[in-house]
Amino acid sequence: MSSNVQLMFQDSFSPLMFCISSFHDHVMVVVMMVLSVVMYVLFFSLSLNSFGRFFHKSESLEILWTVLPCLVLAFLAIPSLLTLYMVEESVKPVLTVKVIGHQWYWSYEYEDFESVEFDSYLVPLDSLEEGDFRLLEVDKKVLLPCQQEVRLIVSSSDVIHSWTVPSMGVKVDAVPGRLNQISLFANRVGLAYGQCSEICGSLHAFMPICVQSVSPKNFMNLIENI
Repeated sequence: MSSNVQLMFQDSFSPLMFCISSFHDHVMVVVMMVLSVVMYVLFFSLSLNSFGRFFHKSESLEILWTVLPCLVLAFLAIPSLLTLYMVEESVKPVLTVKVIGHQWYWSYEYEDFESVEFDSYLVPLDSLEEGDFRLLEVDKKVLLPCQQEVRLIVSSSDVIHSWTVPSMGVKVDAVPGRLNQISLFANRVGLAYGQCSEICGSLHAFMPICVQSVSPKNFMNLIENI
């Protein structure tokens, strides 16, 4: 894989991440509009001495600069709450995967299959093949069926970790003695990469995550060979 491709962020790999990206763009447009108005007023108030006379004892202006920020906040809050609701929503998952963080690797258990569990370790630099990503490749990938909702139950066996896949909009803490739940929905076939995003020790940067989304038919064939 060429170096210019490796420097790019992955595209949205799930509807949730698409909503998060869209909300980010929505917020940036609002922020730019607010900054433009503020800079416009600031420019004229500094350049024209008589500009301030329009602001003296103006009840209409006081109402305006009270109502407008409230409308802007509402304009930001509504899509934000919808996105937060999507993050926590889980509707009839077809598969449950238990994720356990260790120092410093991940282990996975497929609760709907008997004896399907494995540990996932970082691939050493001397074992990487052409096109592989440094510090992101693992020896065993997390297999998930495409276009199907999957439930993850995340915990830890030692310290606090964080199971994070940015392109899927997923970040959930793995806390010892506690089970956290989150849903995944891959909308296309491919690979999604992530890492532990919690400072969990000296080898914190060597806990990569690689999610492989495959078609449901291929998933059943591949899961039997783990």
